[in-house]
Amino acid sequence: MDFEIISEIKYPETFARGSGIRELARLQRIYGMGMWRKRKGFATVRLQDGSIREAEIHWYEANGVGKREFKIKRYIGI
Repeated sequence: MDFEIISEIKYPETFARGSGIRELARLQRIYGMGMWRKRKGFATVRLQDGSIREAEIHWYEANGVGKREFKIKRYIGI
């Protein structure tokens, strides 16, 4: 992850779960079995260059495993 989440994730939403996740087999092989969900939300992030931006972030999450593989999908605002 080349950024740091510095605020609470706002408006979290699940948009894929279980077999609807293309990466399900890989996630289960690397992190273990669980009810995997692909989620999105908005947060303030600090980039490697030190700048701070609002961004839409996506991640995978499972009970007993936690949140994994955060990525920025787009920046919000200016």
